[in-house]
Amino acid sequence: MRPTLATTRLRLEPLTADHAEDLVALDGDAEVMQYLTGRARTRQEVLDEWLPVLTRETGPGGVLGYWAGSRDDDTFVGWWALNPSPDDEHQAELGYRLRRASWGQGLASEGALALLAHGFERGGLNRIWAQTMAVNTASRGVMTRIGMSPARTWVGEWNQPLPGWEQGEVEYEITRQQWLERR
Repeated sequence: MRPTLATTRLRLEPLTADHAEDLVALDGDAEVMQYLTGRARTRQEVLDEWLPVLTRETGPGGVLGYWAGSRDDDTFVGWWALNPSPDDEHQAELGYRLRRASWGQGLASEGALALLAHGFERGGLNRIWAQTMAVNTASRGVMTRIGMSPARTWVGEWNQPLPGWEQGEVEYEITRQQWLERR
């Protein structure tokens, strides 16, 4: 079971079906989904397709998975994740998605730093990486602020490309050694 994590302003608890309505509202916002699907998800898409992904167990030890973030007053902020790497069990992909009302307050970075600490210090991971569209400057800013560095850029082929696709995708990374040196 994943532990509950705490920061100065956030409580990150394992994401469960109890968070369904918060997720429907989050993914139902087209601006939140701009660089992901290019459109809001419907209620049924969230409940039938996305909720099962977010709530599944991703391995032993409580290292990987999704966390719902809330403020002290129980206001849902968004979610953060460490997902298994397809190539290496000692690596994970960092992800996060926040409500628009929570943008620009440093909360994405605060929650992401908690997951980096969890992954490196408790989970024994050697590398954590994150990806986004090159045009998603807000997400790239979070990655930079938490100590990640650009690792690669590529242009993929998409059935339904989003605006800005031609600038490519970027991957940022941080290693356990880099994390420990920063601490």
